[in-house]
Amino acid sequence: MAAAEAAGPASGESVRIDSWIWSVRLVKTRSMGATACRGGHVHVNGERVKPAYSVRVGDEVRLRHAGRERIVIVKRLIRKRVGAPVAVECYVDNSPPP
Repeated sequence: MAAAEAAGPASGESVRIDSWIWSVRLVKTRSMGATACRGGHVHVNGERVKPAYSVRVGDEVRLRHAGRERIVIVKRLIRKRVGAPVAVECYVDNSPPP
């Protein structure tokens, strides 16, 4: 857990949305995250966003990827990719069942 805390920004900061969805393992690569944003498949708080959009704690992120819609609430910001057990602690998953 210390590694994830070291990789995260200080309180009040933000992280690029393409980087965050890659870091928490919602997409396989950051490039896929950026492509999803440019294609209109990523919405934050109901608005379509570009890859450089700054996500903050408490934001609702909706991602359509691989035929599934993911709806998550940001709990913690991280910049570096982490293992799955740590990644799931960074968001609350409100996605509908597959």
